[in-house]
Amino acid sequence: MGEFRLAVLEGVLERITYANEENGYTVARVDTGRGAGELLTVVGALLGAQPGESLRMEGRWGSHPQYGKQFTVENYTTVLPATIQGIRRYLGSGLIKGVGPRIADRIVEHFGTDTLDVIEQDPKRLIEVPGLGPKRTKKIAMAWEQQKAIKEVMVFLQGVGVSTSVAVRIYKEYGDASISVVRNQPYRLAADVWGIGFLTADRIAQAVGIPHDSPDRAKAGLQYALSQATDGGNCFLPQERLIADAVKLLQVDSGLVIDCLAELVEEEGVVRERVPDPEGGEPIQAVYLVPFHRAEISLSAQVLRLLRGPEDRMPAFRDVAWDKALAWLGDRTGAELAPEQEQAVRLALTEKVAVLTGGPGCGKSFTVKSVVTLAKAKGAKVVLAAPTGRAAKRLAELTDAEASTVHRLLELKPGGDAAYDRDRPLDADLVVVDEASMLDLILANKLVKAVPPGAHLLFVGDVDQLPSVGAGEVLRDLLADGSPVPAVRLTRIFRQAQQSGVVTNAHRINSGVPPIIQGLPDFFLFAEEDTEAAGRLTVDIVARRIPARFGLDPRRDVQVLAPMHRGPAGAGTLNGLLQQAVTPARPDLPERRFGGRVFRVGDKVTQIRNNYEKGANGVFNGTVGVVTALSVEEQRLTVRTDEDEEVDYDFDELDELAHAYAVTIHRSQGSEYPAVVIPVTTGAWMMLQRNLLYTAVTRAKRLVVLVGSRRALGQAVRTVSAGRRFTALDHRLRGALRGVEPAREGGR
Repeated sequence: MGEFRLAVLEGVLERITYANEENGYTVARVDTGRGAGELLTVVGALLGAQPGESLRMEGRWGSHPQYGKQFTVENYTTVLPATIQGIRRYLGSGLIKGVGPRIADRIVEHFGTDTLDVIEQDPKRLIEVPGLGPKRTKKIAMAWEQQKAIKEVMVFLQGVGVSTSVAVRIYKEYGDASISVVRNQPYRLAADVWGIGFLTADRIAQAVGIPHDSPDRAKAGLQYALSQATDGGNCFLPQERLIADAVKLLQVDSGLVIDCLAELVEEEGVVRERVPDPEGGEPIQAVYLVPFHRAEISLSAQVLRLLRGPEDRMPAFRDVAWDKALAWLGDRTGAELAPEQEQAVRLALTEKVAVLTGGPGCGKSFTVKSVVTLAKAKGAKVVLAAPTGRAAKRLAELTDAEASTVHRLLELKPGGDAAYDRDRPLDADLVVVDEASMLDLILANKLVKAVPPGAHLLFVGDVDQLPSVGAGEVLRDLLADGSPVPAVRLTRIFRQAQQSGVVTNAHRINSGVPPIIQGLPDFFLFAEEDTEAAGRLTVDIVARRIPARFGLDPRRDVQVLAPMHRGPAGAGTLNGLLQQAVTPARPDLPERRFGGRVFRVGDKVTQIRNNYEKGANGVFNGTVGVVTALSVEEQRLTVRTDEDEEVDYDFDELDELAHAYAVTIHRSQGSEYPAVVIPVTTGAWMMLQRNLLYTAVTRAKRLVVLVGSRRALGQAVRTVSAGRRFTALDHRLRGALRGVEPAREGGR
């Protein structure tokens, strides 16, 4: 077979009609300058190209039964446009900060086809343009220089197969050193640059010629396998499993992996320690990434220190007359505590560390309110916190006191260090943390470190919900058999809560009994076996039926919670459909495309990584907000978060945001919504588990609508989630790891 010559097509990218973020497949319309406004369809990997750019594309001609003649792009480069029209579009596309369509028109009107040469060779001349002062001229010149430097790096990175948005991030991290880092230490990228995992770094390493069996590659692969495990919630991996995972990932022999693991331990990249087997067999070799090992040792030590310390910042409760105190409380709150609630109140006020757990409708909130009221009556300083903005707001309303997120309370700084820690503890006599099932190991450690000796610490949460998104299952470990931490579990459902179908069904699901789906005013199932149809029906219910019947706002009051991100009824697809239904494109509504997403003013969005540099104390994974402003000229979009903070995003940071009309159930933890719509389809079979469905249902205050298959619903109720996460916090709290302390290697 002879070689196919690739055809070349040049044109201005007019608009992107479809883009798949995951594989970069894009369908776009291009103006080839033939006149008569005729646009041509091109398909292929164009992710990163922006409307307005002139492209030189190599590929093949073909035709599509529906769309006619089209061009399939194999690779492309951006070229500087040569026509006045092209230059105007190029400059006005928001490519250079500070230049929007209006200013682009003025510059091009003045310099015509010489515009780009002037900016490139003699940018001082921009001052000739009416209305451009020296300040803006300078800004444009600087932005152009940076664009040029980025372009050089881009050309190199595209040559080794990196998408434009990732290339921008590499450039932001390393500046002019980008090319040398990529050439010589590509595996650094996985550690330093958000959004680059081992797989991308590995692809780059291959392109720059790093050998398949290089020790650097094996070590990076081992660390990646461990960080994947922590992303999946584990604090460590048993050595055997880590080696097997790394061999599968790297496709090298196990001897090399074992040698490189030993080297990593030597270099203190990881820690090996013998821990008891979760299954009860012989002790196992656990391998930890250093921060998780440190946090686990530190958290258990801090909890035991608080629990056993001699000081007490609330000594008044040691010999209080409880009958009198509780009678006074009853007068204040107008309600009596049930016996188990009373026990919890006494525990929180007399023990230094305590846990309160229980499902919805069992009076956790009222118990917390009672604890806070009594503590304040004795003049105690009470500090209230929760992992999310929404949960903190709810806690504040409930207790009539200030509450903040854990991040704000500790004043986390760039890099993740807290302003409050052991050396500078919080000024508090009682610290209450709500929604504690969401606390991961790292955050729990930061929090407990900041509690002063003698203060009381109360964890409140529902241990039957999903564990934290981050590694660990702190609440479950604190409640494990043999834990030294005293705890109360509330089990009695109060009478008024029994009227709620949402509460009744949450408890039914939690005990493995199917929910009642007939005859309740606040709990419905719309049966639809076909997954795709269930997705469409979900959108109709959110955008039309719930607003019509219950008067709820689809953006503010209704939240779709999907078991998974992928698939026709997954959060990804539903976000696209819901955006079309709730915030459709309008000529007067500014928007910005990024990758496969389009952002518009009015969009409901969520932050998808911890970013300590944003906002007053960082913006964290899971924070939700609404887009309130979008400026093409400033290349910036503004989000008002659910903590009422205005946060700006430059256009090249938009990969930190995702739409939040639909979110996965995991991401909804700690939030409450008036109404929740849950697609439960056979497409999500692997994910359907009891604690997943229970978490979703307990997010609703007034209304739950399930959409999908009765069979899938049955599967979710029946399936108890597989196995515990790998954590040794429970053993450390029991002191079960003291005997094996010397067998620890690395990471001291």
